[in-house]
Amino acid sequence: MSNPHVLFLVASTREAGHIGNTEWLARRAAQALPATTTQTWLRLSGFRIPPFVDVRHTGGSYALPTGDLRTLLDATLLATDIVFVAPVYWYSLPAPLKAYLDHWSAWIRVPGIDFKAKMGEKSLYVVATSADREKAQPMIDSVRLCAGFLSMRWGGALWGRGGTPGTVEDDTHACAAANSFLTPPEPR
Repeated sequence: MSNPHVLFLVASTREAGHIGNTEWLARRAAQALPATTTQTWLRLSGFRIPPFVDVRHTGGSYALPTGDLRTLLDATLLATDIVFVAPVYWYSLPAPLKAYLDHWSAWIRVPGIDFKAKMGEKSLYVVATSADREKAQPMIDSVRLCAGFLSMRWGGALWGRGGTPGTVEDDTHACAAANSFLTPPEPR
């Protein structure tokens, strides 16, 4: 079995160079990963992700993506584990993550890549922050359902209290939970 490769997809729409509560919490969790784990961090707001066009019932399949979508597809397929680093925006996923996720519907239908089967070999996690856990639950449930649809291992959710930058650093429960959140999954 090869070493784990964790893809962190940062969905915040903060300006580049500004780390918010969610990314801070995810980076804290990543510090506990074994040194043999490859980590790839991608900030989705830096990619050109076009709106998803649904041709499932007219064309039936999609061409292999190009440009930034191809980069994201390749990174997705290369990872053994995927972590959505997603602050809660209006009880839901941030727009860049939702746009990326919508393209999974296309990638399932790209001939020759066997996206659904390959995703079923991966684990999916979410790191989120919000004012309170109840407001994060709809987003967490959505990500869990996505994992289930593709038969992915659901790694769970790490939630911390967000708000102004630095708030999560005072959330002792979230900081402690981060230390074991991304424990290596059981061998597949």
